Amino acid sequence: QVQLVESGGGLVQAGGSLRLSCAASGSTITRRTSGWYRQAPGKQRELVAQITSTGNTVYADAVQGRFTISRDNAKNTVYLQMNSLKPEDSAVYYCRLDLFSGAPIWGLGTQVTVSS
Repeated sequence: QVQLVESGGGLVQAGGSLRLSCAASGSTITRRTSGWYRQAPGKQRELVAQITSTGNTVYADAVQGRFTISRDNAKNTVYLQMNSLKPEDSAVYYCRLDLFSGAPIWGLGTQVTVSS
């Protein structure tokens, strides 16, 4: 059974940084697309950043230049480095792993709160 466990969220002041981690078990992240999404209260879940099986990255306009997604295949972990955080970045951040078939796998999420 594939599982994703996020960690690294917390409370930070505006302008600060956090690094989120998403550890996968039951399946390798290699050769798969994985990504970070976020959902703020009253809003839809939205893509933050994605890294494809070939290492190509995609970012939402709102985080371009501030966030960096990366992957450590040896640790089977995906990271999201978040710099210059803003209050509007506050949300629950979810990790997602696309499988070769079937529905993608989601983690349970980690809360990020940015105070002004």
